[in-house]
Amino acid sequence: MTIQILGIQFFKGKTEEVFTFLKNKGGLLTVPAAPALVTIAHDKEYYDALLESDIVIPDSGYMILIWNTFFKSKINKISGLEFINFFVENINKFKDDTFFLVNPSDVDGKINKDFLNSKGLKIEEKDIYTAPFYNGDVRDTKLLTLIEAQKPKWIFINIGGGTQEKLGLFLKHKLSYSPAILCTGAALAFKTGRQVNMPGWVDYIYMGWLLRCISNPKVFIPRYFSGFKLLNMILINKSNKVTVNN
Repeated sequence: MTIQILGIQFFKGKTEEVFTFLKNKGGLLTVPAAPALVTIAHDKEYYDALLESDIVIPDSGYMILIWNTFFKSKINKISGLEFINFFVENINKFKDDTFFLVNPSDVDGKINKDFLNSKGLKIEEKDIYTAPFYNGDVRDTKLLTLIEAQKPKWIFINIGGGTQEKLGLFLKHKLSYSPAILCTGAALAFKTGRQVNMPGWVDYIYMGWLLRCISNPKVFIPRYFSGFKLLNMILINKSNKVTVNN
């Protein structure tokens, strides 16, 4: 079950249902935040990745507040952190599956691997990959070749929003099989300590953005400030697709 906002089909359901779908069918999962959503009007590749995702979870508390305030149909938040927490808490259900991690740096790759292994997985060096700086072009044939050879069931893409979704869509289109491709970005970093510690109750009351702004104001204050444009976008377009300005 979904609800359409800005032309994007946001999942209406529980986190467990997301995992059940991905485990059984695979597919592309995206988790757009408000600062990324406001870019869809001028970033066609990113917008296409959201439109072609198999599951888009409603991570943006700001988007949800806008929608639930002005429209009759309601939607509940499922954050990237909630998604990762469910995975870690239920890791026994997935420990026999195969995994591949795409990371922003060698250091992050080792930390992510060690963290997940400490929870019961068996991720090896061959199962981690450090993404290059894509500079707009995310057609990563080296990564495609590695994944095609190993055919992992789950692919965690832990790089920045706006890029990871394009990479995920590239893999979805090019791979010969259908793994679960998870564009969860910084969510895993909240668990490993590479991002600010995010208590569940802070995430639950939609205040994760504030904690991130306090932790790194130079980076996150401008980013979240740009997200305020989302109000006008939603009020104008409602459930309809946004016209992309090239």
